[in-house]
Amino acid sequence: MSLPRLGLPNLGLGVGLRTVHFQHILQEQPAVDWFEVISENFMDSRGRPRHVLNQIAELYPVVMHGVSLSIGSTDPLDFDYLRRLKALADAIDPAWVSDHVCWTGVAGQNTHDLLPLLLTEASLRHVVERVRAVQDFLERRLVLENPSTYVGFRGSTMPEWEFIARMANEADCGLLLDVNNVYVSATNHEFDPEIFVRSMPAHRIVQFHLAGHTHRGTHIIDTHDNHVVDPVWKLYRLAHALTGGASTLLEWDAHIPPFQVVHAEVLKAKNYMSQHPELDGDVPELLGDVPYPSPGLPQPLHPLLVEVQ
Repeated sequence: MSLPRLGLPNLGLGVGLRTVHFQHILQEQPAVDWFEVISENFMDSRGRPRHVLNQIAELYPVVMHGVSLSIGSTDPLDFDYLRRLKALADAIDPAWVSDHVCWTGVAGQNTHDLLPLLLTEASLRHVVERVRAVQDFLERRLVLENPSTYVGFRGSTMPEWEFIARMANEADCGLLLDVNNVYVSATNHEFDPEIFVRSMPAHRIVQFHLAGHTHRGTHIIDTHDNHVVDPVWKLYRLAHALTGGASTLLEWDAHIPPFQVVHAEVLKAKNYMSQHPELDGDVPELLGDVPYPSPGLPQPLHPLLVEVQ
């Protein structure tokens, strides 16, 4: 079953575009479905990276994925950044533009990290207003990803999955469900990752991320430096079943192997695209644009064990 995704296509199985693979891609033109690029790596470039991107964008569908939007910050929106982001999007015509549900700095300082939000009604209203403003400026729908988290705020009044589901419906934006991030956060905060996946408005999920991580025994770090582990693949199978499938991308950002290894890893997703028979009755009620929580979904928990004041 292939369901509409806010008018956005299902691109198939893709990989993140990384400089170490430039030569192979241009020379071999491998049979990968699509590429995702880190927006900031190309926004201000007029050298070889941008030249390569222009060539690849002529051969493959491309999606822009940002790490500096800081949609949850209390700083004003950075319209200089947004102008440069829009200029790149206008130039390469990506299938969509995405970023993260997080903040990356305050008082004009960029921490170069994806920091967790205070999950409250006031924070939700703030983020929704900013998402709408960004979409209006870019003149295209924004797609936002759940980040991996390691700490939370004691003052949070709702779980992350409720915050993200309500944000997407109220701001009318798309979602990038990072299945690995769900698993990482679930392990770090001791909640059931299936609750997170089942709580997402399925029709708003236009993309999945898969990646490897590093398990430190007491916690997991989202390192993107290895193969996808079995529990993440099983969670992906659930997400695929609940949504009917969406564009799927593998991230591999450290200790990057040859392109063939990365491509083979994302192709494993084909093994997890069969719908569970026991989910047949759940899928229809997950498709509508309904307030959170949807009928039949598990009630949210509040299991943030690692907190900051």
